[in-house]
Amino acid sequence: MKKITPFLWFDNQTEDAINFYVSAFSSASGENNSKALTLRRYGEAGPGQKGTVITGSFLLYGEELMALNGGPIFKLSPSISFFVNCSAEDEINKLWEKLSEGGTSLMELDKYPFSKRYGWVQDKFGVSWQLNLAGRSQKIAPLLWFNDQAEKAMQYYTSIFSSLNAKNISDIISLERFVPGEGGPVGKVKHAVFSLNGQEFMAMDCNKEPFSLAISLFVNCETQKEVDELWEKLSAGGEKSQCGWLKDKFGVSWQIVPTVLGKLLGDPDPVKSQKVMKEMLKMNKLDIDALKRAYEN
Repeated sequence: MKKITPFLWFDNQTEDAINFYVSAFSSASGENNSKALTLRRYGEAGPGQKGTVITGSFLLYGEELMALNGGPIFKLSPSISFFVNCSAEDEINKLWEKLSEGGTSLMELDKYPFSKRYGWVQDKFGVSWQLNLAGRSQKIAPLLWFNDQAEKAMQYYTSIFSSLNAKNISDIISLERFVPGEGGPVGKVKHAVFSLNGQEFMAMDCNKEPFSLAISLFVNCETQKEVDELWEKLSAGGEKSQCGWLKDKFGVSWQIVPTVLGKLLGDPDPVKSQKVMKEMLKMNKLDIDALKRAYEN
């Protein structure tokens, strides 16, 4: 299980979206590293219609993502996109064709000064993808598009995650700045790669659109101490919300979640899992002991 997992909020389209992405990435690469992992559905107790999907998880090129049927409250935006490193021209062409079906091109798939083949598309579900012909060990990385605060945000995030685990790298790996004549704010981040707990992320500046709660970063925590530390540090200057959700001072949304929660909610006994769900819905910061008490009682 990775420490940080991108979490997508859909308007009752989670199952369709997962099937679409798995099909697109599988057919593009020809490899067996894109597949649905779990689909959690409502049972007799609801509150949604029995059989409909609540949450799901899936792999694309070996990278895990999660999804929720949250309704129409939040809308996906390009402020967080997914940068996909393709290793062959045939692969990038096939992936572009699939992801473009019913979607919107933000930058056409073409040759650019920074890449021999690149394209940026928002798919029919609203998720944005940046496809690039370049081989990297991590095939898919979330790209956060800031409004002139990318460098401060990266320093902030890497500092927080470094304090959790010094063994796993959290650092700025590369940083390219805008220079005069490039159309961006001179000196600000044109493109950067940074690592949190050994996972790669990317960042850019020059975005005027705020981050959407429809894409959050789900952090798996092993202990209550870890939950407490991340909750306080990431919410400083931002907003605390319900069920482990918070928004940091840069506007990025996070979910700080103990790993045990998934096991408790996934219990085959619907009475136990419903008790855990009801207890969780009362909380802001998640409390492991309280969740376990609800499960055991």
